[in-house]
Amino acid sequence: MIQKALKTHTQMIKEGWKICFPMEDIRYIEYFFRDVYRPEYTYVDIEDGKVVASAMCMPHAMMLHGRVIQTSMILGVYVLSEFRKQGRMKALMNVLLDYCSHNELITLIQAYQPELYTPYGFEMIYYRTKYTLTRNDLERITNFGCAYEPNPIDLLKAYTTFIKNFNGFYARDLEYFSNLKKEVAARRGKIVAYYNEKNQIQGYATLYPEVNELTIEECVYADVKTLVKLLNAALQERHVVHLHLSKNEDLSVILPNVAKHVYGSTMVRLNQPELISRLFMKKISNVHEVFDLSRLPLNLNEFL
Repeated sequence: MIQKALKTHTQMIKEGWKICFPMEDIRYIEYFFRDVYRPEYTYVDIEDGKVVASAMCMPHAMMLHGRVIQTSMILGVYVLSEFRKQGRMKALMNVLLDYCSHNELITLIQAYQPELYTPYGFEMIYYRTKYTLTRNDLERITNFGCAYEPNPIDLLKAYTTFIKNFNGFYARDLEYFSNLKKEVAARRGKIVAYYNEKNQIQGYATLYPEVNELTIEECVYADVKTLVKLLNAALQERHVVHLHLSKNEDLSVILPNVAKHVYGSTMVRLNQPELISRLFMKKISNVHEVFDLSRLPLNLNEFL
Protein backbone atom coordinates (compact mmCIF):
# COMPACT_ATOMS: atom_id res chain seq x y z
CA MET A 1 0.00 0.00 0.00
CA ILE A 2 1.36 3.41 -1.00
CA GLN A 3 0.92 6.24 1.49
CA LYS A 4 2.58 9.33 2.91
CA ALA A 5 5.36 8.40 5.29
CA LEU A 6 4.91 8.59 9.05
CA LYS A 7 7.60 9.49 11.58
CA THR A 8 7.67 5.84 12.61
CA HIS A 9 8.88 4.93 9.10
CA THR A 10 12.01 7.10 9.24
CA GLN A 11 14.44 4.47 10.51
CA MET A 12 13.24 1.89 7.97
CA ILE A 13 13.65 4.40 5.13
CA LYS A 14 17.16 5.26 6.29
CA GLU A 15 18.08 1.59 6.40
CA GLY A 16 16.65 1.22 2.90
CA TRP A 17 18.99 3.99 1.71
CA LYS A 18 21.99 2.23 3.22
CA ILE A 19 21.06 -1.00 1.45
CA CYS A 20 20.06 0.42 -1.95
CA PHE A 21 22.60 3.24 -2.22
CA PRO A 22 25.86 1.52 -1.18
CA MET A 23 28.00 4.16 -2.93
CA GLU A 24 26.47 6.98 -0.86
CA ASP A 25 28.63 8.33 1.94
CA ILE A 26 27.20 6.96 5.18
CA ARG A 27 28.07 10.25 6.86
CA TYR A 28 25.85 12.07 4.35
CA ILE A 29 22.96 9.68 4.99
CA GLU A 30 23.21 10.28 8.73
CA TYR A 31 23.28 14.05 8.18
CA PHE A 32 20.36 13.92 5.75
CA PHE A 33 18.02 12.03 8.04
CA ARG A 34 19.05 14.11 11.06
CA ASP A 35 18.85 17.62 9.57
CA VAL A 36 17.00 17.53 6.24
CA TYR A 37 14.55 14.64 6.02
CA ARG A 38 10.82 15.34 6.45
CA PRO A 39 8.17 12.58 6.47
CA GLU A 40 5.62 14.89 4.84
CA TYR A 41 7.73 14.99 1.66
CA THR A 42 8.02 11.21 1.46
CA TYR A 43 5.91 8.42 -0.02
CA VAL A 44 6.32 4.80 0.99
CA ASP A 45 5.09 1.40 -0.15
CA ILE A 46 4.18 -0.71 2.89
CA GLU A 47 4.11 -4.51 2.90
CA ASP A 48 3.27 -6.27 6.19
CA GLY A 49 4.27 -3.18 8.15
CA LYS A 50 7.63 -2.87 6.39
CA VAL A 51 8.77 -0.06 4.06
CA VAL A 52 9.71 -1.92 0.87
CA ALA A 53 9.92 1.12 -1.42
CA SER A 54 10.21 4.86 -0.95
CA ALA A 55 10.68 8.15 -2.76
CA MET A 56 10.92 11.77 -1.66
CA CYS A 57 9.78 15.02 -3.23
CA MET A 58 11.77 17.91 -1.74
CA PRO A 59 10.20 21.32 -2.56
CA HIS A 60 12.32 24.30 -3.53
CA ALA A 61 12.00 27.65 -5.28
CA MET A 62 13.79 28.07 -8.61
CA MET A 63 14.84 31.21 -10.49
CA LEU A 64 13.85 30.66 -14.12
CA HIS A 65 13.97 33.45 -16.69
CA GLY A 66 13.82 36.09 -13.98
CA ARG A 67 10.82 34.56 -12.21
CA VAL A 68 10.59 32.52 -9.05
CA ILE A 69 8.66 29.29 -9.58
CA GLN A 70 7.95 26.48 -7.17
CA THR A 71 9.43 23.13 -8.06
CA SER A 72 10.79 20.07 -6.29
CA MET A 73 13.53 17.49 -6.56
CA ILE A 74 12.60 13.81 -6.50
CA LEU A 75 15.28 11.80 -4.75
CA GLY A 76 15.89 8.66 -2.76
CA VAL A 77 13.83 6.45 -5.08
CA TYR A 78 14.36 2.82 -4.15
CA VAL A 79 12.73 -0.60 -4.02
CA LEU A 80 14.24 -3.33 -1.86
CA SER A 81 15.75 -6.06 -4.05
CA GLU A 82 13.32 -8.81 -3.01
CA PHE A 83 10.35 -6.65 -4.04
CA ARG A 84 11.58 -5.54 -7.46
CA LYS A 85 10.01 -6.44 -10.81
CA GLN A 86 6.56 -6.25 -9.23
CA GLY A 87 5.58 -2.82 -10.60
CA ARG A 88 6.19 -1.11 -7.27
CA MET A 89 8.47 1.62 -8.61
CA LYS A 90 5.99 2.47 -11.36
CA ALA A 91 3.12 2.67 -8.88
CA LEU A 92 5.18 4.82 -6.51
CA MET A 93 6.32 7.19 -9.26
CA ASN A 94 2.79 7.54 -10.62
CA VAL A 95 1.50 8.63 -7.20
CA LEU A 96 4.40 11.04 -6.74
CA LEU A 97 4.07 12.56 -10.21
CA ASP A 98 0.32 12.93 -9.86
CA TYR A 99 0.99 15.09 -6.81
CA CYS A 100 3.68 17.08 -8.61
CA SER A 101 1.54 17.62 -11.72
CA HIS A 102 -1.12 19.33 -9.63
CA ASN A 103 1.26 21.50 -7.63
CA GLU A 104 4.13 22.67 -9.85
CA LEU A 105 4.96 23.49 -13.45
CA ILE A 106 8.14 21.43 -13.62
CA THR A 107 9.69 18.68 -11.49
CA LEU A 108 13.35 17.67 -11.23
CA ILE A 109 15.03 14.37 -10.47
CA GLN A 110 18.59 13.27 -9.81
CA ALA A 111 19.92 11.63 -12.96
CA TYR A 112 22.02 8.76 -11.65
CA GLN A 113 20.13 6.31 -13.89
CA PRO A 114 18.44 8.34 -16.66
CA GLU A 115 16.99 5.29 -18.40
CA LEU A 116 14.76 4.65 -15.38
CA TYR A 117 13.05 8.02 -15.60
CA THR A 118 12.63 8.79 -19.31
CA PRO A 119 9.44 6.67 -19.41
CA TYR A 120 7.92 9.11 -16.90
CA GLY A 121 8.54 12.14 -19.10
CA PHE A 122 11.86 13.30 -17.63
CA GLU A 123 14.51 14.64 -19.98
CA MET A 124 18.14 15.50 -19.32
CA ILE A 125 18.53 19.26 -19.01
CA TYR A 126 21.47 19.94 -16.70
CA TYR A 127 24.99 18.75 -17.50
CA ARG A 128 28.15 19.11 -15.46
CA THR A 129 31.85 18.72 -16.19
CA LYS A 130 34.37 16.95 -13.98
CA TYR A 131 37.94 18.21 -14.30
CA THR A 132 40.67 16.00 -12.84
CA LEU A 133 43.82 17.97 -12.10
CA THR A 134 47.09 17.35 -10.32
CA ARG A 135 49.66 19.59 -8.65
CA ASN A 136 51.55 19.84 -11.97
CA ASP A 137 48.53 21.31 -13.79
CA LEU A 138 48.45 24.59 -11.88
CA GLU A 139 51.14 27.08 -10.97
CA ARG A 140 51.74 27.32 -7.24
CA ILE A 141 50.70 30.59 -5.60
CA THR A 142 50.40 31.69 -1.99
CA ASN A 143 47.34 31.01 0.11
CA PHE A 144 47.15 34.66 1.17
CA GLY A 145 43.49 35.66 1.39
CA CYS A 146 42.20 32.11 1.83
CA ALA A 147 40.25 31.23 4.97
CA TYR A 148 38.46 28.12 6.14
CA GLU A 149 34.91 27.85 7.45
CA PRO A 150 33.48 31.19 6.25
CA ASN A 151 30.18 32.28 7.78
CA PRO A 152 26.85 31.64 6.00
CA ILE A 153 26.34 35.35 5.25
CA ASP A 154 29.59 35.54 3.28
CA LEU A 155 28.74 32.33 1.43
CA LEU A 156 25.35 33.75 0.45
CA LYS A 157 26.99 36.96 -0.79
CA ALA A 158 29.47 35.07 -2.96
CA TYR A 159 26.82 32.75 -4.37
CA THR A 160 24.38 35.59 -5.14
CA THR A 161 27.03 37.47 -7.12
CA PHE A 162 28.20 34.37 -8.97
CA ILE A 163 24.83 32.87 -9.88
CA LYS A 164 23.52 36.08 -11.51
CA ASN A 165 25.45 34.97 -14.60
CA PHE A 166 23.28 31.87 -14.95
CA ASN A 167 19.68 30.74 -15.35
CA GLY A 168 17.55 27.93 -13.93
CA PHE A 169 19.08 27.83 -10.46
CA TYR A 170 17.69 27.29 -6.97
CA ALA A 171 16.92 30.42 -4.97
CA ARG A 172 19.15 29.99 -1.92
CA ASP A 173 18.88 31.80 1.41
CA LEU A 174 20.83 32.08 4.66
CA GLU A 175 19.28 28.88 6.04
CA TYR A 176 20.54 26.99 2.98
CA PHE A 177 24.13 27.93 3.73
CA SER A 178 23.77 27.18 7.42
CA ASN A 179 22.67 23.68 6.40
CA LEU A 180 25.49 23.45 3.86
CA LYS A 181 28.04 24.03 6.62
CA LYS A 182 26.39 21.27 8.67
CA GLU A 183 26.52 18.89 5.70
CA VAL A 184 30.18 19.60 4.96
CA ALA A 185 31.10 19.10 8.61
CA ALA A 186 29.10 15.86 8.80
CA ARG A 187 31.00 14.52 5.79
CA ARG A 188 34.33 15.64 7.30
CA GLY A 189 34.89 18.13 4.53
CA LYS A 190 35.95 21.77 4.50
CA ILE A 191 34.84 25.03 2.96
CA VAL A 192 37.65 27.28 1.81
CA ALA A 193 36.92 30.88 0.82
CA TYR A 194 38.99 33.60 -0.78
CA TYR A 195 38.81 37.23 0.43
CA ASN A 196 40.30 40.22 -1.41
CA GLU A 197 42.43 42.98 0.10
CA LYS A 198 39.26 44.71 1.33
CA ASN A 199 38.26 41.53 3.18
CA GLN A 200 35.35 40.96 0.78
CA ILE A 201 34.56 37.36 -0.10
CA GLN A 202 35.24 36.55 -3.76
CA GLY A 203 34.35 32.87 -3.79
CA TYR A 204 34.42 29.54 -2.01
CA ALA A 205 34.80 25.82 -2.65
CA THR A 206 33.52 22.76 -0.81
CA LEU A 207 36.34 20.26 -0.30
CA TYR A 208 35.76 16.58 0.40
CA PRO A 209 39.08 14.76 0.89
CA GLU A 210 39.52 11.02 0.55
CA VAL A 211 42.70 8.96 1.03
CA ASN A 212 44.72 10.29 -1.90
CA GLU A 213 42.26 12.51 -3.71
CA LEU A 214 39.86 15.38 -3.11
CA THR A 215 36.53 16.34 -4.67
CA ILE A 216 35.23 19.89 -5.08
CA GLU A 217 31.46 19.51 -5.41
CA GLU A 218 30.80 23.25 -5.59
CA CYS A 219 33.08 26.07 -6.64
CA VAL A 220 31.86 29.67 -6.72
CA TYR A 221 34.23 32.38 -7.91
CA ALA A 222 34.15 36.04 -8.94
CA ASP A 223 37.09 35.82 -11.37
CA VAL A 224 39.96 33.63 -12.56
CA LYS A 225 42.23 34.78 -9.73
CA THR A 226 39.69 33.54 -7.18
CA LEU A 227 39.33 30.21 -8.95
CA VAL A 228 43.10 29.68 -9.06
CA LYS A 229 43.38 30.56 -5.36
CA LEU A 230 40.71 28.02 -4.45
CA LEU A 231 42.22 25.30 -6.64
CA ASN A 232 45.65 25.88 -5.14
CA ALA A 233 44.20 25.54 -1.66
CA ALA A 234 42.61 22.24 -2.70
CA LEU A 235 45.86 20.95 -4.24
CA GLN A 236 47.65 21.63 -0.98
CA GLU A 237 45.25 19.15 0.63
CA ARG A 238 45.65 16.37 -1.96
CA HIS A 239 47.74 15.86 -5.12
CA VAL A 240 44.69 14.89 -7.22
CA VAL A 241 41.58 17.08 -7.27
CA HIS A 242 38.26 16.36 -9.00
CA LEU A 243 36.53 19.66 -9.75
CA HIS A 244 32.82 19.62 -10.65
CA LEU A 245 31.38 22.63 -12.49
CA SER A 246 28.45 23.35 -14.76
CA LYS A 247 28.99 22.30 -18.38
CA ASN A 248 29.08 25.95 -19.43
CA GLU A 249 32.11 26.85 -17.31
CA ASP A 250 34.91 26.18 -19.78
CA LEU A 251 38.34 26.07 -18.11
CA SER A 252 40.27 25.01 -21.19
CA VAL A 253 42.17 28.31 -21.28
CA ILE A 254 43.60 28.08 -17.77
CA LEU A 255 43.66 24.26 -17.63
CA PRO A 256 44.40 23.25 -21.25
CA ASN A 257 45.84 19.82 -20.48
CA VAL A 258 43.47 18.70 -17.75
CA ALA A 259 41.26 15.67 -18.35
CA LYS A 260 37.55 16.42 -18.30
CA HIS A 261 34.34 14.45 -18.48
CA VAL A 262 30.85 15.82 -19.20
CA TYR A 263 27.97 13.99 -17.56
CA GLY A 264 24.23 14.42 -17.09
CA SER A 265 23.31 15.56 -13.60
CA THR A 266 19.61 16.50 -13.43
CA MET A 267 16.52 15.63 -15.46
CA VAL A 268 13.38 17.74 -15.67
CA ARG A 269 9.74 16.91 -16.36
CA LEU A 270 7.24 19.41 -17.80
CA ASN A 271 3.97 19.07 -15.89
CA GLN A 272 1.86 21.95 -17.18
CA PRO A 273 2.78 23.08 -20.74
CA GLU A 274 -0.29 25.31 -21.07
CA LEU A 275 0.28 27.14 -17.79
CA ILE A 276 3.99 27.61 -18.33
CA SER A 277 3.25 28.92 -21.84
CA ARG A 278 1.01 31.57 -20.28
CA LEU A 279 3.62 32.43 -17.66
CA PHE A 280 6.39 33.10 -20.18
CA MET A 281 4.06 34.18 -23.02
CA LYS A 282 5.60 31.67 -25.42
CA LYS A 283 4.19 28.49 -26.92
CA ILE A 284 5.89 25.65 -25.05
CA SER A 285 5.34 21.99 -25.83
CA ASN A 286 8.36 20.28 -24.28
CA VAL A 287 10.78 20.79 -21.41
CA HIS A 288 13.72 21.80 -23.63
CA GLU A 289 11.71 24.74 -24.97
CA VAL A 290 11.22 25.94 -21.39
CA PHE A 291 14.95 26.27 -20.75
CA ASP A 292 15.84 27.52 -24.23
CA LEU A 293 13.91 30.78 -23.70
CA SER A 294 17.00 32.45 -22.26
CA ARG A 295 20.53 32.72 -23.61
CA LEU A 296 21.96 32.61 -20.10
CA PRO A 297 23.70 29.30 -19.38
CA LEU A 298 22.13 26.85 -16.94
CA ASN A 299 23.65 26.07 -13.58
CA LEU A 300 22.01 23.78 -11.04
CA ASN A 301 24.25 22.13 -8.48
CA GLU A 302 21.63 20.66 -6.18
CA PHE A 303 21.00 17.24 -4.76
CA LEU A 304 17.84 18.08 -2.80
